[in-house]
Amino acid sequence: MFQCLTPYHGGIVTFRGNKKGRIISAGKISIHSYPSIDNILFVEGLKHNLLSINHLYDGEYDISFNKDECVI
Repeated sequence: MFQCLTPYHGGIVTFRGNKKGRIISAGKISIHSYPSIDNILFVEGLKHNLLSINHLYDGEYDISFNKDECVI
């Protein structure tokens, strides 16, 4: 899903079970016809994709939730 990756020096992410993963690189992703998202971190040992709502807000995306869907 990454369009490009740039080495990232330093940084650790803590996730489920208080496990930690080293940040290896950062890049841009694009999923099909959706807008691309910049500064996405590639984390060693992370087996699932995580989306930060704050990251999207910082990227000036409009986000709306209701009980059935999330619209970005």
